[in-house]
Amino acid sequence: MCKLKFVLLLLCCTFFVKAGVKHPLHVSTTEVNFNAKDKTLEISCKIFSDDFESILARLYKQKTDLSNPNMKTAMDELVKKYLLSHLQLKANGKATTLNYIGFEIDHEATNIYLEVEKISSVKSIEVNNTILYDLFDDQMSIIHIVKGTIRKSSKVLYPEKKFAANF
Repeated sequence: MCKLKFVLLLLCCTFFVKAGVKHPLHVSTTEVNFNAKDKTLEISCKIFSDDFESILARLYKQKTDLSNPNMKTAMDELVKKYLLSHLQLKANGKATTLNYIGFEIDHEATNIYLEVEKISSVKSIEVNNTILYDLFDDQMSIIHIVKGTIRKSSKVLYPEKKFAANF
């Protein structure tokens, strides 16, 4: 039921963006997936591109265009800098080092990919997420943590920023 509500919410937001109306909902999603075979945490974040470009331009005082292939290298640096300062993970109670993989544009959203290496097992994961908190005071973060067939999810509303799951 929660998944259905989220899908409807995203469809509604997509309609507003396509209609040229600023979307009334400020939401991002973050998924952390434990890959037991590769012993990694695979992280993906989905953020509305217009909001993301706004905060990057405001914070880093430069032109932003995430969809311009000529600016890909410069945008990669900004995206990496922003995400690494607004997303932190702990695995089994210990801080992790996030490795930035890259980003891609998917319609009105930007998908960002990160990874944590050398995680042999997972008993707990804590996500500290402040993505777009410096732009909106009504920001909502949907966080999913997946280990095998177990999926734990939460909606985190500004100013809250943490979600933890135990396995």
